[in-house]
Amino acid sequence: MPVIRFVREGRDVECYPGENLREVALREGIALYGLKGQLGNCGGCGQCITCFVDVVGESSPGSLSGRTAVEEQKLRRRPQTWRLACQALVNQSVVVLTKPQTGLGDLDQKVSQAKAQPLPVGPTAWPVQESEGDDDAADPANNDQRPGQTTTSDEEP
Repeated sequence: MPVIRFVREGRDVECYPGENLREVALREGIALYGLKGQLGNCGGCGQCITCFVDVVGESSPGSLSGRTAVEEQKLRRRPQTWRLACQALVNQSVVVLTKPQTGLGDLDQKVSQAKAQPLPVGPTAWPVQESEGDDDAADPANNDQRPGQTTTSDEEP
């Protein structure tokens, strides 16, 4: 699975390909928002621009989906490496810095450590799960009988 390496938090988090970066971060308890974002965010619509992250040293272009029109408009005065987490889909493993607008004393050291460790590539597709109900219906041998138990049409219920 793709791994999102959160530099500030020092955590690696697995996700499925195509998952929304904001949703993964929130699910894993990663603090995406500063005070302004905590008090009022748009819930992932790309309107408040409080969930931006910095994609650190993207080793493989395309690890996140391309910038959306919303991002192009909202982030036009920000560095090109900044993304709105609510608009970014994770395609491959990536290193991100949450809350890049706030300082971090040992930022250079943490970034170099994060970039020094290789990121796993992971699978490129969601796992396929077979429905349990389909298996029983498709298997005529599975008729919910115990071994050694027989039924005949002459028996009364």
